[in-house]
Amino acid sequence: MKALISLFLMVALSMPLLAAEKPANLDELLDQVKRERVLEQQQNKLREAEFVEAHDKQAQLLEEARRQLQLEEQRTTQLNQAFNDFEQGLAEQESLLSEKSGSLGELFGTVRQVANDSRGVLESSMTTVQKPERVEFLSKLSDSKEQPTIEELRKLWLTLQEEMTESGKVEQFTAPVISVTGAVEDREVTRIGVFTAFSNGKFLRYLSETGNLVELARQPVERLRNQMNKFAQTDAGESVPAVVDPTRGAIMALLVQTPTMKERIEQGGWIGYIILVLGAVGLLVAILQFLSLVRAGRGVAKQQKQDEASQNNPLGRILSVYNAKLAQDVETLSLKLDEAILRETPRLERGLITLAILAAIAPMLGLLGTVSGMIETFQAITLFGTGDPKLMSGGISQALVTTELGLAVAIPLLLIHSGLSSKSNRLIQILDEESAAIVARNAEKQHGQSD
Repeated sequence: MKALISLFLMVALSMPLLAAEKPANLDELLDQVKRERVLEQQQNKLREAEFVEAHDKQAQLLEEARRQLQLEEQRTTQLNQAFNDFEQGLAEQESLLSEKSGSLGELFGTVRQVANDSRGVLESSMTTVQKPERVEFLSKLSDSKEQPTIEELRKLWLTLQEEMTESGKVEQFTAPVISVTGAVEDREVTRIGVFTAFSNGKFLRYLSETGNLVELARQPVERLRNQMNKFAQTDAGESVPAVVDPTRGAIMALLVQTPTMKERIEQGGWIGYIILVLGAVGLLVAILQFLSLVRAGRGVAKQQKQDEASQNNPLGRILSVYNAKLAQDVETLSLKLDEAILRETPRLERGLITLAILAAIAPMLGLLGTVSGMIETFQAITLFGTGDPKLMSGGISQALVTTELGLAVAIPLLLIHSGLSSKSNRLIQILDEESAAIVARNAEKQHGQSD
């Protein structure tokens, strides 16, 4: 069949060349038409043979596909049957496992829950610094999908018992400590239960996120540090008070964040500094005036015990105006004494007006700081809203601190002014009394001479 097809192809390829020749007459044209008709019939037969062959081949392929489909359907039926058998067997095995395990399933859930809760407690406990392997064991037990063994249950119970025991102990051990500079140093650490830890006289805080002991950036007051140093040097068996933080360092960390006096003053801004300067000026004026009044008071008290007038004290300078050897009428003497008292009064009242002015200005400046702080607060609210209180804390701090500074300066200045005014008035009253006595004696003397 293939040889016949090849022969037909060769004839078909050669015929167009012959047909391409131009006929010379009608007989040649007739012969050419007949040849082309024969060639066309041969080509049609060739096409029919190819079609029949392709049709037979497609039928054969279709038959093979049907046989393959039948085989696959049989295999699918077998696999479905095997799957159903296995599923039924698995259900029977699960039922058998549930029947034989009994309450072990509930026990497994309880153990996982206890291990998970205990892991959170131990992660935040200072004892983990000494025994970090306990957290790893609890993590593995809480994430396990298998039934815990007797040994694991016993270890879980011992871990919980050990934590309870360690929470009531005071121990010293060596552990890495992160200093305020970020350096890691091996130090001797004293731990009081699970609440407080300190080293080299400095309090430590346990970070559960990293499992490290960190030195507080700012230590508490010196009294507490000295107490802990004394506690660390105490021998076993002695009873000494100690500082205990029940929140395991959280309260201590918040306590040391309390701003110092310098930081509070800085919160007041430039208005706070002005108030403090005014307070310092007022204090200096008050000290100078107090010393001056004390010196004048001592001179007046000493002059009252002497007969001769001295120029070193106000009373002596007033008495020097009166000269018993000169004849002076009462009115003239009274005027001269009043003049002398008027000369001494400014010295005795010096600085009192300044103190009064400063005491009045200080709260006014505090009010100015309050207004400025509230303006900053409202500006922060306008720009960022009220979602973050920290953005408003700066203005509120300035408002409150300046008010506090103003009152803290004004109240002492008012008290000092009142005290100095009273002392000054007492000295002036003594001068008035002595001058009145001189006038009275002189008037009595003149009245006796006239009689």
